[in-house]
Amino acid sequence: MSFSKDVKDELIKVQYEKPCCKRSVLYGLCLFGRAFSSSGVMLQTEHRGVAELYASLLGELFNIKADITPTPKERSYNVHVAKRADCEKLIKAFGHADGESLRINHSNFYCESCTGAFMAGAFLASGTVSSPNKDYHLEFTIPYYNLSKSLQTLLAEKELQPKYARRKGYNIIYFKESEAIENCLYIMGAHSAMFDMMNIKIVKDFRNKANRKANCENANINKMVEAAAVQINAVEKIWRIKGRDYLPQNLEKIAELRYENPDLSLGELAELSPDGLSRSGINHRLNKIIEIAKKLDNSPGKSAEN
Repeated sequence: MSFSKDVKDELIKVQYEKPCCKRSVLYGLCLFGRAFSSSGVMLQTEHRGVAELYASLLGELFNIKADITPTPKERSYNVHVAKRADCEKLIKAFGHADGESLRINHSNFYCESCTGAFMAGAFLASGTVSSPNKDYHLEFTIPYYNLSKSLQTLLAEKELQPKYARRKGYNIIYFKESEAIENCLYIMGAHSAMFDMMNIKIVKDFRNKANRKANCENANINKMVEAAAVQINAVEKIWRIKGRDYLPQNLEKIAELRYENPDLSLGELAELSPDGLSRSGINHRLNKIIEIAKKLDNSPGKSAEN
């Protein structure tokens, strides 16, 4: 089951207190369906519940019968108004003139909740939303340019700031920011889906932070291992070429401490230091040892001693 289907399942079950909000849901379904003109009013959807809601509202609000026809294997459903007189009745009821370019008629919104109900209808007809486990993306796919820009303006009035794109001949109004998608779901009435998305985002953020911390710790460990390898190589080189009595006593103690504890950090070496050196003190003396080892590269007896 997809997250998009979960959202539509929830929107279908929303109980509207006012008839005007039911009417707005139907208006969204009609306007963003496959056809909305006097010659044909039709919705095509993969969701059986959306098809049934569309047919139910047409009958309840306008006494119009709509036929639900499933495609082979019921992969999608076509809901169409058969009678031309009913199509004309519906077009006129929503304040549209036959043949005009489709735009949202705001005079159909009678209360503050009507816009959210209309958005729910539009989403049920033409919307999809990705699972927040994978990505943040909600979109409306609209065949008509003017209608898509009209929806973009309406959403912007709700402070949602959607984006526009053109894809395969269709106009896409979409969001990719999680907060905007959450707000859109809330306005449409998909409150449970919104909270599910927020919870998933919290878990994802926690995991991302944990992964970043682990990566940082691994990087620090790798740096420590690489630094320790350089230090131990320097100690071994000095002992091999010059012997263990070559280094001053204060440096020889640190050389032996590092050699015997290759896996310890500088801070851990400081805790074991017989002279009570700090981390920076240990680091300073190890750097001196590395410098001495480098100078042996030019030592006259190097080749023979190697």
